[in-house]
Amino acid sequence: MFSKTPEIIDFGQERIRTLHFTWIAFFITFYVWFNMAPLATTMLRDLGGDGGWLTKDHIKVLAICNVALTIPARVFIGALLDRYGPRRVFSVLLVVMSVPTFAFAFGNSFVQLLIARLLLSIIGAGFVIGIRMVAQWFPPKIIGRAEGFYAGWGNFGSAAAAMTLPWIALHILGDYESGWRYAMAANGVVTLVYGFIYYFVVRDVPSTERFVGTGKTGPMLLSNRLDLVQYLLWSVPMMGALGLLAWRVSRITVGDDPIISSSMLWVIWVILAAVYMAHVAKTLQTNLPHLRKGVPREERFSFNNVAALNATYFANFGAELAVVSMLPAFFEGTFALSPSMAGLVASSFAFVNLFARPLGGFISDSLANRKRVMVGYMMGISAGFLGMAFIGAAWPLWLAVTLTIVTSMFVQGAEGATFAIIPMVNRRMTGQVAGMAGAYGNVGAVVYLVILSMVEARTFFLILAAGAAFSVIYCMIFLKEPKGAFAAEFASADAEPEDQPEPADMEPALPSAQPAVGGDA
Repeated sequence: MFSKTPEIIDFGQERIRTLHFTWIAFFITFYVWFNMAPLATTMLRDLGGDGGWLTKDHIKVLAICNVALTIPARVFIGALLDRYGPRRVFSVLLVVMSVPTFAFAFGNSFVQLLIARLLLSIIGAGFVIGIRMVAQWFPPKIIGRAEGFYAGWGNFGSAAAAMTLPWIALHILGDYESGWRYAMAANGVVTLVYGFIYYFVVRDVPSTERFVGTGKTGPMLLSNRLDLVQYLLWSVPMMGALGLLAWRVSRITVGDDPIISSSMLWVIWVILAAVYMAHVAKTLQTNLPHLRKGVPREERFSFNNVAALNATYFANFGAELAVVSMLPAFFEGTFALSPSMAGLVASSFAFVNLFARPLGGFISDSLANRKRVMVGYMMGISAGFLGMAFIGAAWPLWLAVTLTIVTSMFVQGAEGATFAIIPMVNRRMTGQVAGMAGAYGNVGAVVYLVILSMVEARTFFLILAAGAAFSVIYCMIFLKEPKGAFAAEFASADAEPEDQPEPADMEPALPSAQPAVGGDA
């Protein structure tokens, strides 16, 4: 039964303190990552007025740059934290990312803003770091709700930025036009200071354990040659998404000239192809000797699980980012709402993050089969978007909003269910597995946003439904229930399934009411 003090606020436990310090670090990264959108119109008034140089097309380019390097950064940082541990990597990321935050805040040319925003997109990789940190402090039977709480509360940083930054610029700094610079600079100060705080207040693992990571930073170490081929194939879309972003930027013109010329676009594509070939060479150089030596039994894992989770995060988190960007205009145009009312109604999709993602992790912990929970959530996403494709002016507004909220519950619950499985694929490489899956969420966002720019809303929702349906089929075929998915202790996670205690015999260490405490995806 429940203890007198719910465990989630029992700060006498080191793992609870670590969980809270870590979601705050993640919250800060998302607050900084999404600090431009709520201040974009203010920037235009300040820098693009009479005689100014900033244009709406510049803002479009900066918005694309804001996600550009997140994809490779999540993979690279995933490898770093598996070697050096999440405490050091999270601290360094926060401290280093304060530099482009200051550079963007006080940039006085488009080139300065462009470079700063590109570099600042790396901060979006902070999510991956906390996934490994939390996985090291909570045993398998409650990992879903712990990861869901971390991701839910941390991801709320993006919504908090939208709600507070304009207010800070106007009411605290007293100068709405130029106050945006100091509001963003304040982000940099908080990021810098908390980077040092985080280093000194947490540790990688409990005192009774030893941090177990990879011996060196490099590509993922696979268990057999088929997995090696799969890994290389699944690496292609990550480079492809960057090429697609470059193409999208090349369609934007400033004056009469495109931001990226056709010849420069080809140069970028050639560079991306060269980077991929270097990745292939490094992966083969690392893995072939590893496979020839023979992979120890305790280090083996199936890449099929990684691929299936890549597919789910593509279809759920990728869809979330795309849908959030189009819902206000969709409701405004469909129901003839005012812009402010349309924005309020559309915010219902993101608001349920506060509890939907922790709930997804909690359900994954509570039921006897994590795979079935994952498949069930993805089926709900497919059905939800299929229904949203038929929303029209004849619908009652309340029914459209209800369907939107229900669909969002499935989308963000699926995100929680995805990261309830990831820490169990291979504990010593949790960072790399989380990094690749997380990168695929951004790949999905890029693909869906490009599609959105070319089709009408109904077709877009149908495509989202089809993407979720594909992930359902892929998971049913390839996703395997992790060993030790409901083990009471970490040591049990490496044992065979028959060695595990039955889930019904275990009392959850976090109260089942946790999702009500909150969390935003």
